[in-house]
Amino acid sequence: MTGQPTSPALRVEGLWKVFGPRADRILGPPEADLDRATLKERTGCVAAVRDVSFEVAPGEVFVVMGLSGSGKSTLVRCLTRLIDPTAGAITVDGQDVVAASEAELRDLRRHRVSMVFQHFGLLPHRQVLDNVGYGLEVRGMKKGERHERARQLVDLVGLAGYEHSYPDQLSGGMQQRVGLARALANDPSILIFDEPFSALDPLIRRDMQDEVARLQAELHTTAVFVTHDLNEALRLGDRILIMRDGAVAQIGTPAEIVARPADDHVRDFVSSVPRSHVLTLEYVMRPPTPTDSLEGPALAADLVVRQAARIALASAHPVRVIRDGELVGIVDDDAILRVVVAEETPSA
Repeated sequence: MTGQPTSPALRVEGLWKVFGPRADRILGPPEADLDRATLKERTGCVAAVRDVSFEVAPGEVFVVMGLSGSGKSTLVRCLTRLIDPTAGAITVDGQDVVAASEAELRDLRRHRVSMVFQHFGLLPHRQVLDNVGYGLEVRGMKKGERHERARQLVDLVGLAGYEHSYPDQLSGGMQQRVGLARALANDPSILIFDEPFSALDPLIRRDMQDEVARLQAELHTTAVFVTHDLNEALRLGDRILIMRDGAVAQIGTPAEIVARPADDHVRDFVSSVPRSHVLTLEYVMRPPTPTDSLEGPALAADLVVRQAARIALASAHPVRVIRDGELVGIVDDDAILRVVVAEETPSA
């Protein structure tokens, strides 16, 4: 029996956000076709988000990335109408966010969508336990019940023993863990991260990326993660939306974007990425032929080249690439070495 298709947790269609006088006039030609600088000069308006559409599946980590000024933070604030969009549709679990009343928006933000920001926003006079349980307190949950829930989440994010510490007694990474626990306290269907680790030192930042990956594997929460850091995007994202001047430059898996950049802008973005760390076997395989040996190891099509390299190079026979139990390709030593050697060869 064929399973029913899963509805998206989040759908965005034709989203625009224009700042300036008479913003709605910008939505059609010729103004909508102007670049950002020309539009500002002619109309006094800035199109921060330009006709953006995408869907996020339940349990997916969807990364929105771009340079400063690309529109990514404006986009993510439109999702819960912290900023009202100029035009377009947004649905969360089927609910029309654009048409939602103020009461419906409060319910959405308190119960279904939680946000984690770069600035932790912890209450300095409250201990960790009460910071984590703050949203539950706003919802009217009794103290004993919310403290029990908060303790569970403090343990979950690795802060057991710090329940009664104040924010100024914690490091930046620990404060961000408190912020993450607080966002999880309401058991949201969607977590939104707006450059949450930008202010952290590199080592702490990597630890927090590991923490997000661990929690995602454990909880399977749908997440929208905003960043300007490509390595962070590649590390965390199931799919990535790259923005430029408010518009979508490309949407794809990390491997798709590295293997097949949509334009020169995306190609420049990914030029320094170690390809063997991102590309999967399906991007380096060739079609099988009748003369190929079928005695080599069988590896999944979505296995990263770096993880497959040792197995492939140790085998006297080429790798068989398998998807859904079917042979879909062959990877020989040359295909592996072309990817690995290219990373080690300095560009001219």
